[in-house]
Amino acid sequence: MASQYDLIIIGSGPGGYVAAIRASQLGLKTAIVEKESLGGICLNWGCIPTKALLKSAQVFQYINHAKDYGITVGNAEADFGAVIKRSRDVANGMSKGVNFLMKKNKIDIIEGAGRVKPGKKVEVEKDGKKTEYTATNIIIATGGRARQLPNVPIDGQKVIEYRKAMSLEKQPKSLLVIGSGAIGVEFAYVYASMGTKVTIVEFMPNVVPVEDEEISKELAKQYKKMGIDIHLNSSVEKVDTSGAGCVSTVKTPSGEIKIETDIVLSAAGVVANIENIGLEETGIKVEKGKITTDDYYQTNIPGYYAIGDVTKGQALAHVASAEGIICVEKIAGQPHVHPLNYNNIPGCTYCTPEIASVGYTEKAAKEAGYEVKVGKFPFSASGKAKAAGTPEGFVKVIFDAKYGEWLGAHMIGTNVTEMIAEVVVARNLETTGHEIVKSVHPHPTMSEAIMEAAAAAYGEVIHL
Repeated sequence: MASQYDLIIIGSGPGGYVAAIRASQLGLKTAIVEKESLGGICLNWGCIPTKALLKSAQVFQYINHAKDYGITVGNAEADFGAVIKRSRDVANGMSKGVNFLMKKNKIDIIEGAGRVKPGKKVEVEKDGKKTEYTATNIIIATGGRARQLPNVPIDGQKVIEYRKAMSLEKQPKSLLVIGSGAIGVEFAYVYASMGTKVTIVEFMPNVVPVEDEEISKELAKQYKKMGIDIHLNSSVEKVDTSGAGCVSTVKTPSGEIKIETDIVLSAAGVVANIENIGLEETGIKVEKGKITTDDYYQTNIPGYYAIGDVTKGQALAHVASAEGIICVEKIAGQPHVHPLNYNNIPGCTYCTPEIASVGYTEKAAKEAGYEVKVGKFPFSASGKAKAAGTPEGFVKVIFDAKYGEWLGAHMIGTNVTEMIAEVVVARNLETTGHEIVKSVHPHPTMSEAIMEAAAAAYGEVIHL
């Protein structure tokens, strides 16, 4: 292991390890510091294992509705322990894959907790031993963790966060979920589909509050069909864990109520991991809990950079990866490096039905001063969706009425997370609504709903 590098990256999540690989490709002698498992939270405790849980839940739901497809099966049972084990096995396999990529790209892996120091140094502590390394450039990619509400302390047994939710030893009979962002609604679906009685408490007026209001209302409708209780404009004031389970005091618009559940899952967002990593000692500026950077992720101290959840951009794996690549390419002096367009970042929620969106919501577009053309196409009118037995949901598109600019797209339904990339690429190429209408989409597919929605915006829709 060397002591001097061109680049040291602290954190091996989707920001850190992607940045490391790109740096190696560009000829930089690179090391990555990781205190836990390669791949970070996303790979080990976030994106990947939750998708494994969601797939198991979806398969179980399919089996329970096999008669809808003309198939008779015996009584299906969810083996909760086996579902959890499969999820962990998938995550462990992916972590080994990142380890392979590090070796393939000749990137040194330094195990331990990293801390930046003045003079372009990184101190790594493991088992009480501290080792110092120097680098021409240092990237902080330490990610985020579950936000803990001050009035609902997480004890890891009855009041839990997402890591514990994907490794419980026993399936709870009842679960209260605080927050209905992506993490909250995904776990709500997993547990409800396997028979847990789920209640969601959301402080905002809609579930998945960052989404277009029509998307939020559709998801709430589908969740209520599943038997999930939803309390909007509500907050959990306190949780009594002194008994066998949890008694949550919930403040609702109609008054205070008490909800008894086995477990409470706190899914009220994430906070950046910026404590105890040497920022104050090094003089790196922080605002509102995030490290401040320029458009290429340089902090106020030359040679020190930050990417991913510790910066102001969306706390998404693909954002961290994109930031890492841009940051490293700028460090390496690559020509034509462009800042990231944060208004063209797709957001995906992998519950059932899935949600995918990019760009302006209808409300935000109008507030920004645009005159808009809006088109919607329901999957109930899609031959592929009907044949698949998944007619729930729709595609909604928003265009600027004056120039035809594609302002945003919002989808809810089966496989829409696989469809949103079309919109991202089209918007990046400054494609207009008419160009989408005239681009032949294959039939029958779910994706032709995008073309149909665009045609609806211009009064040309055929199948409605």
